[in-house]
Amino acid sequence: MRDDGTSSLTAEQLKGEALTEAESAGERALHRIVIVGHVDHGKSTLIGRLLYDTDSLPPGKVEELEAISARRGMAIEWSFVLDAFQAERDQAVTIDTTQIWFKTALRDYVIIDAPGHREFLKNMVSGAASADAAVVVVDAAEGVREQSRRHAYLLHLLGIRQVAVVVNKMDLVDFDQARFEEVSQEITDYLRSIGAEPMVIVPISARDGDNMARRSERTPWYDGPTVLSALDGFHGHPGVGAQPLRLPIQDIYKFDARRILAGRIESGSLSVGDTLLFSPSNKTARVRAIEAWPEDRRPESVGAGQSVGITLDEQLFLERGEIASHVDNPPKLSTLFNARLFWLGHKPLTVGSRYKLKLLTQEAEVTVQSIERIVDTQTLENSAGDTVERNAVAEVTLRSRSVLGLDDYGDLPKTGRFVLIEDYDTVGGGVISMEGLPDQRQAVEVKSTNVISVEHRLTADSRAARNGHHGGVLWFTGLSGAGKSTLAMEVEQRLFAKGYQVYVLDGDNVRRGLNANLGFSPEDRTENIRRVGEAAALFADSGIICITAFISPYRVDRDRARASAPGRFHEIYIQADVETCEQRDPKGLYKKARAGEIPEFTGISAPYEPPEAADLVVDTSTQSVPESVEAIIRYVEDVFTLKRDS
Repeated sequence: MRDDGTSSLTAEQLKGEALTEAESAGERALHRIVIVGHVDHGKSTLIGRLLYDTDSLPPGKVEELEAISARRGMAIEWSFVLDAFQAERDQAVTIDTTQIWFKTALRDYVIIDAPGHREFLKNMVSGAASADAAVVVVDAAEGVREQSRRHAYLLHLLGIRQVAVVVNKMDLVDFDQARFEEVSQEITDYLRSIGAEPMVIVPISARDGDNMARRSERTPWYDGPTVLSALDGFHGHPGVGAQPLRLPIQDIYKFDARRILAGRIESGSLSVGDTLLFSPSNKTARVRAIEAWPEDRRPESVGAGQSVGITLDEQLFLERGEIASHVDNPPKLSTLFNARLFWLGHKPLTVGSRYKLKLLTQEAEVTVQSIERIVDTQTLENSAGDTVERNAVAEVTLRSRSVLGLDDYGDLPKTGRFVLIEDYDTVGGGVISMEGLPDQRQAVEVKSTNVISVEHRLTADSRAARNGHHGGVLWFTGLSGAGKSTLAMEVEQRLFAKGYQVYVLDGDNVRRGLNANLGFSPEDRTENIRRVGEAAALFADSGIICITAFISPYRVDRDRARASAPGRFHEIYIQADVETCEQRDPKGLYKKARAGEIPEFTGISAPYEPPEAADLVVDTSTQSVPESVEAIIRYVEDVFTLKRDS
């Protein structure tokens, strides 16, 4: 019995907890288990022995293994069951992932044997990505090694929360209980340090079958489950009934008069009559039928893990990559997300690099906006850096050119994972975090219907002729303390004195009225800027020069404001670094943010995305207020003032 309780569950308790909804109804479920660990710790031997102990080997296979092993002067080598390539047999290294089907009395399994050698880490990641649970193999004599930690970290990174550990080759340490507990504590401490917990730790000798299918007499001090019992203790789709629906659309087939949407349900369930919301298009429709052949066998409901085809009650134009969900619990929409990424590319990842992202059935071009930190998977220490080298883990921010439907992997692991492609090669993979970032759905959702625009009888030219200048938006963006409000008020006064029709919308003033009902969450910030952008566009349309002074930290929000005033939007970057702004701190906000009194404060605990191509940059860290004002006035006179014929 282990002191920390990780092996205290009995086989009967594990089996009792393992029953899924399908199994409770008498159906056999298929479970995908990935086997990982340091090279030569015995993964393939473990799987070969499992196949033998479950009578899953074809007739004559055991005799063939005995003959092959004898020719090499060794005892029967169970790993030869899996190592299909001669190179693997000669080098005793698993190169590619291998999938093996077998079954116990309770379940059907697909075992994924992932390579342990560092050179084939990409194969390990691709194999583990499709697994429901994992078994980590650790050599009793060698203990936890570099790849043991890296593989465990990657499992956690991929969102695999069900992990069992087997301490193999106990025969090499004479089945010593103290050594088993030492290795168990070592791997448990590491797993807990990354937020994971082993469901069970089993002492085994895979070659001899100790504690594989039956309890071994050579470990009288161990009273936990066998390896087979531990596998039966895994569940397939945890909490499937409670998870929100996610149906990525794989393809659309036109069949007679029907448009059949096809895909695999990743989580949740749907029924005929349900109203579905499709992301990112934001379109809705009801499920008319779940298609099947023959038609009289059409089901009324389907659930996670099933590949389905559905038809809708109206002919929506949808494309591959849409995600179907229920209206009340959809994925988020965003062009920006944080990611914990494992880098596999031969060329290092750098800020500004572009890759193809694959997320469920969506594909989009993304750009690396920033590298927040690089993680040492052995020590878990964080470091700064401008590049991410091969086989390293990093926390990065990615920006997409198009809006994506996505989930935080902490909420839905299967739909919060992605891979990056460069030149048709997989170069990275990771999980999504939307912490501190807004859901952009409310900004693109149009709730009003039956609305008809009324055209003004006054043209923009006639307004400009009356005012002597064109209307437009001067959008001041920059960190708090950069000087946006100071410059806006000074520019307004100077322009008014020159005869311009001008008005300032300032962040603090707007929040007392128009946006008084909004807070400072990412979603409220997005809505705040959306409203200001629309209001500023109305000012511009009326012929007034509207100056806005808002941090507006996200490019996508500023782009949306630009789209509200096409041809009249001018982005003015009031530039100053965090150190300069913090030294000024006119409102004492940085001090409060550093003290933790203001969560999600831009520049400290929330991101700011500088303009990529501002119409004008005013650097207040090097320019005085009069110099900055003069630069803006000159810009207005060049761009807005009507040119009179001489």
